[in-house]
Amino acid sequence: MYKFETHLHTSEASACASASGAEQAQRYKNSGYDGIIVTDHFFNGNTAVREYRDWKDRVDRYCMGYENAKAQGDRIGLKVFFGIEYTYFGTDILVYGIDKDWLYENSDCVDISFYEFAQRVRSAGALMIHAHPFREAGYIHEIRLLPEWVDGVEVYNSGNYKDVMNKRAQWYAEQYGFRTTAGTDNHHLNVPDDRLSGIWTDMELESIEDYIKAFREGRVWPAYPKRFLEE
Repeated sequence: MYKFETHLHTSEASACASASGAEQAQRYKNSGYDGIIVTDHFFNGNTAVREYRDWKDRVDRYCMGYENAKAQGDRIGLKVFFGIEYTYFGTDILVYGIDKDWLYENSDCVDISFYEFAQRVRSAGALMIHAHPFREAGYIHEIRLLPEWVDGVEVYNSGNYKDVMNKRAQWYAEQYGFRTTAGTDNHHLNVPDDRLSGIWTDMELESIEDYIKAFREGRVWPAYPKRFLEE
């Protein structure tokens, strides 16, 4: 079995993160993971990319966290894949399967509606996972469910401060028959190992396309943190 983090932020691109991409890669290697998926806050979320010359420069700066993590991962033997965390008025969607070139070619992707964005990334073969759907926080003014627009549900998020938020996400997934994932939503290096989560898969992953394939084939399972399993 292979263990991957599916929800992770870097200080290069997420304003609320303190760990760089390279630091995150090293930490997960030290913690026994096979790989990570970098999902920095996109431009409609809490992005660290505030100043830029043009769209290409904006995308280049956004991808720096992933690229630094990937360079370190290549050095130490950790798989590092690219994703984004897209925000729709406080509703966070993890998107896997678009890349830097796709972003270059879709310079209006932050100006179009969520629904048009969703159709566009789906046409590109991307996977959309509803992150922490029942989180309660100051920046979330309403809980919004989009069952026709997502492919799965993050049923465990280590960043949720109440366990009931994860239990509700599990209920939601069961009601609609969604396949499920888990993630740490990691922004910092001080998250203890017993709070790290992610997914298990029996498929060796060499690319984000492999992850999407494994998910769609039902070969991905939530990797609950040690703390949760001992409770």
